[in-house]
Amino acid sequence: MDEAALRTDMIEGLEHQLGEPLGASVRSALQRVPRGTFVDDDPHANRASDEGGTRALAPATVARMLTALDADEDDDVLIVGAGVGYTAATLAEIAGPRHVHAIDIDRRAVQLARSNLADAGYEAVLVDRRDGANGLPEYAPFDRILLEAGVVEPPRALREQLAPDGRLVYPRGTVAQSIVAVEPAQSNEQSPAADEDGEEIPNGFHLVEEAGPAQVPPMLADGEQGRIERNRTRREDAAFAEQGHFAKHGWEQEWIDWDSRL
Repeated sequence: MDEAALRTDMIEGLEHQLGEPLGASVRSALQRVPRGTFVDDDPHANRASDEGGTRALAPATVARMLTALDADEDDDVLIVGAGVGYTAATLAEIAGPRHVHAIDIDRRAVQLARSNLADAGYEAVLVDRRDGANGLPEYAPFDRILLEAGVVEPPRALREQLAPDGRLVYPRGTVAQSIVAVEPAQSNEQSPAADEDGEEIPNGFHLVEEAGPAQVPPMLADGEQGRIERNRTRREDAAFAEQGHFAKHGWEQEWIDWDSRL
């Protein structure tokens, strides 16, 4: 069976699991993006997987997020948590590659997402190493912001970088999660403090929709990404080896974070 047929089977399985058909733009995006470029181990299976040290979300979770996000062509989109780049690719099909920005606190995830997106033909998507809690203010405001990490409440910076008529989608909760979509409340609109289940809603926002369940890793702070090698010699040897052709030859400076200086 060819790749396109496998993707069609995957989508039909998702619709059966979700109990409703996917929207036309989401269905088309999932059909067009070659998931096998982003996920090595049984790419069309409906489960999360570990790829290159980062987490690839299950297709059903991606579908729920895309549906809740409700992005349109030419919407400026920010994805917090680049992962393997698959969600960014699907949103590139919907909004256009140059309208999609993805950030991740894990440098390895950034490199992997960039490589995967380039291999799949979406090299115009911007992927940068940033602390997701700070967002990407240089390109704000965003029409849509998708947080691919579990939080109780989205960070203030992300809320402030959302356009007045934008939409923010995030997995709410730590253990038991649901996909939540919120929008800024209008100036004359009373913003409720909680939804019908008693779950908090960010101040100044109202709940648009909620779907689930979901299981997404929690948002990381700087220093929490990846496993820390306790043996100093092995840690430094591994770090030096990762520099590859950038290894110091006598005049170069090591450990300059160029992403933060440009």
